Amino acid sequence: MPENHLYYGDNLDVLRRYIASESVDLVYLDPPFNSNATYNVLFAEHSGEKAASQIKAFEDTWSWDEEAARSYFETVQAGGSVGNALQAFYTLLGDSNMMAYLAMMAPRLVELRRVLKATGSIYLHCDPTASHYLKLLMDAVFGPSCFRNEIVWHYYNKFQRGDIKMFARDHDVLLFYAMSRESDFRSVYEQREKPVKQLKRKWDADTKRIVNAKDECGHVIWEEKTDRKVDDVWRLPYIVPASKEGLGYPTQKPEPLLERIILASSNEGDVVLDPFCGCGTAVAVAHRLKRRWVGIDITHLAVNLMKHRLMNTFGESVKAEYGVIGEPTDVAGARQLAKDDPYQFQWWALGLVGARPEEQKKGADKGIDGRIVFHEGDPTKPKHIILSVKAGANLHRNMVHELRGVIDREGAAIGVLITMQPPTKPMREEAASAGFYQSPWGTHPRIQLFTVAALLDGMRIDAPPMGQVGQTFKKAPKAARGGHETLALDLDA
Repeated sequence: MPENHLYYGDNLDVLRRYIASESVDLVYLDPPFNSNATYNVLFAEHSGEKAASQIKAFEDTWSWDEEAARSYFETVQAGGSVGNALQAFYTLLGDSNMMAYLAMMAPRLVELRRVLKATGSIYLHCDPTASHYLKLLMDAVFGPSCFRNEIVWHYYNKFQRGDIKMFARDHDVLLFYAMSRESDFRSVYEQREKPVKQLKRKWDADTKRIVNAKDECGHVIWEEKTDRKVDDVWRLPYIVPASKEGLGYPTQKPEPLLERIILASSNEGDVVLDPFCGCGTAVAVAHRLKRRWVGIDITHLAVNLMKHRLMNTFGESVKAEYGVIGEPTDVAGARQLAKDDPYQFQWWALGLVGARPEEQKKGADKGIDGRIVFHEGDPTKPKHIILSVKAGANLHRNMVHELRGVIDREGAAIGVLITMQPPTKPMREEAASAGFYQSPWGTHPRIQLFTVAALLDGMRIDAPPMGQVGQTFKKAPKAARGGHETLALDLDA
């Protein structure tokens, strides 16, 4: 049995059904809050345009609706300090988006308290919009005596539009709570350059002032780097579009941020849990640092991204080191998913072949659900495989004809149609009439038809080797197991 698990589903349900009490050493969570945002859109256009093909699973989650009201009343009826806190919040906030957010977070925090060991810790990541409310809620759930730090993450490289009537917003907040005085904690160190020594400064006769000493190449002479114990203000760069680490996920957090948390509050072999996984930074760092891990997300799109990130970072063999729970594993499960949520089915089906959901530009023609990009030598001339997914039972020849038109229009190499039901004879005839695509590896049918059953049985697209795949998903950098070179642990602390 694999020691690590990715779960697809609502984290409240997953926590209650699958995660045992006092089984987790460290929790990191970054619950989204922004009443004007869509939280699971992973790939936005460079223009800021949202990916129209991606259903907004969290769009209404933090609005005061029947679900939020039910969560509120259930928590209040349970009584105790958490129920009292929610009643006080409601008196202040009423039927607002913030109240909905707190009502939805309360039972999740209660479950996270349940699964944490007596020596465990939790870090809740938020921005100043909700941090003060969450601090009070965390006090109610864990107890004020469990509070350890309000950590300020200052991201000095994020462009801020700002407002002429306020200071630029340049930080997030992490609320750090420990279950007891016996909770694991080790000081973490970073390397800093000391100021230039007086002996490495000199009098400049021309400017009549003291200036930095420079070497023969004109470089300022600094002292050697020294270790400095990290305090509660973390100066770490934000992930910007040009970042090597970036995966195209708009709320992606940098690995050094998660590395500090995991090194400080867990040991090798401990269990790290992230109930709002997103693109899986906590999972990837925990794996590299030889921790066991649990990741939960409500969209197949995020789960697929995490699977690709793990494979790109640690290699194909990583698949044997974790399991995925909540995804369909047979045709019956796939059929039920298609019935319950066609968009989730579409993302799941695309994940079977390693395809990325299509980013629909405003006003763009339809007919493309996903893409796979590969290269045949020249990295400036990518080749495309266009994918279309049909969950319904009413299949007809025109579906193949339309896909053929799309790949002609797009100049794509291959088109793939994925269906629940077996394609009809006219569909197969239409696909056969499209001919073949010639690559250095041979000839490949230009239109290929697959059922979900065939993909689950192991059939794959007839295309150039997957080793040639380029930017289907933006790849995470390769990593070796071990610590970050700029951090160290005080093992005696």
